[in-house]
Amino acid sequence: MSKSYIIEINSQPAGIVVRDRSGYRFFAASPRFGRMEGQVFRSAREAERAAAQLSREMSAAA
Repeated sequence: MSKSYIIEINSQPAGIVVRDRSGYRFFAASPRFGRMEGQVFRSAREAERAAAQLSREMSAAA
């Protein structure tokens, strides 16, 4: 089982999540997702959903 996953939103890198004792910790690959830096999620899928939601919010605000 892999312990790290790349998160992409609309074919653009958002960050990676790395499994640790607390869950999956997010590390931003783009300043656009810097607000998520260091957040811990229960699963890689949950982190991906959060990144997608943040992307939608930023697009709507633009």
